[in-house]
Amino acid sequence: MKNLKFSTLLLVPVLALLAACGGGGGSSTPATPTPVTLKSIAITASATTIPIGIAMPLTATGTYSDNTTKALNTTTGLVWAFKGTGAVATIVPAGTVTGKAVGSDTVTATQDGVVGTLAINVIAQWNGVAAGGNQTIGRKSDGSLYGWGSNIRGQLGDSSTTARNAPVLVSGASTLWKQVAVGEQFVVALRSDGTLWTWGSNQNGELGTGAPDFATHPVPARVGKDTDWAFVAAGKSHAFAIKSTGVMYGWGRNFNGQLGDGTNIDRSAPTLVPLPTGLKAWLTVSAGDTHTLAVVKDNLNLYAWGGNASGQVGNGGKVDIVSPVKIGAFQWSSLAAGANHSVAVRTDGAMYGWGSNTFGQVGNNGSTDINAPTPIGVGSNWLAAASGSTHTMAVTRDGQLWGWGSNAESQLGTGGADSPTPVQVGTASNWLSVTAGALHSFGLRSDNTLWGWGRNAEGQLGKGDNAQAPVPVALPN
Repeated sequence: MKNLKFSTLLLVPVLALLAACGGGGGSSTPATPTPVTLKSIAITASATTIPIGIAMPLTATGTYSDNTTKALNTTTGLVWAFKGTGAVATIVPAGTVTGKAVGSDTVTATQDGVVGTLAINVIAQWNGVAAGGNQTIGRKSDGSLYGWGSNIRGQLGDSSTTARNAPVLVSGASTLWKQVAVGEQFVVALRSDGTLWTWGSNQNGELGTGAPDFATHPVPARVGKDTDWAFVAAGKSHAFAIKSTGVMYGWGRNFNGQLGDGTNIDRSAPTLVPLPTGLKAWLTVSAGDTHTLAVVKDNLNLYAWGGNASGQVGNGGKVDIVSPVKIGAFQWSSLAAGANHSVAVRTDGAMYGWGSNTFGQVGNNGSTDINAPTPIGVGSNWLAAASGSTHTMAVTRDGQLWGWGSNAESQLGTGGADSPTPVQVGTASNWLSVTAGALHSFGLRSDNTLWGWGRNAEGQLGKGDNAQAPVPVALPN
């Protein structure tokens, strides 16, 4: 028993010593964890091409060394910038980029010395269009002009006489164009500085550059030195321009008195169109093949003159008129002179038509020429109209598009037959404006897209081919 007790007492301190040593040796200090660091940044966006004036949010996502990801922003220390000068777009700290000018740049997102990049391209949106003859001119939001279609007389203004089935830039040092009107084979346009320019055919002096110049101009040529022009219109071979003061001038073909200066003499330079007695200013004007419609600013009354063989002047007769004559007693807001017919919208939204009606282009459900304004339907929701050779297009105040008259070349865009009454084109309700050439049409929607339909043998729809379009087709930006 004594020996056994001794052994037990000796074992206890030994076990205590082993326990104090951790049972086998080594250090008790914990291992240092490996730090997690940001390795890359990816920038994502809904698109890499944005129009001028449009804002687009960007997203930055960081990938870390442990393969985790995290959304990055200003609270995490993210900084947005551009590699270039930032001339084409702006960006705010939250990461929203806004197009400013046409061009390209690269967006950078930087945090903890790590940089992510995204290349962006800024383009100009369409914001205006004018069709005439077999060609079309479109205006973009940066003030530049593009032309497409027939170019036999240099009417596209690109320094050539080659037809184009896709948009080409109109030549000229300035791109700040404000308004444009297209005739049969010529163009009249205003720049933002109030100067007047023309190009294309000049056989009848329709470019207004003055005798002895009757040559074709394949690039824009300035008319005179004035800088206060405010509005232009073009017919088949005659044109008009109104100054900011309300004074109007006309030039070009005048065989039927379409210039309204009291004569039948062609004018190769701007010639004053006298105001009716007691009136002070012209407001707007529209020119057809051989006739002209205009509204005076004083009381919004309508005046017309020129060729009248089909009753297109609207004064109740069919004899040419060489000076402005008042048509009715209504107030008018929109005018559309076609080849030989006329359409106008009153300030109350009611629409009237008159003139040649062989294909129902007047829109009164008949085919007999009308020599005085006659109502088109019973609605009073019309905004504006456009008249072609034998068809008419119009938009309503709630953004619908309608067409009537001949549809032989699909110029109504309905995909159907001729119609002597308005037929709705598609179901879209965001149309802002419409324009009509001889046998084709174009419309602008509220999303700044251009849509064309009808004849395309000369490339006037601008879609890259020469195939006719029975319904509206979008033109690429």
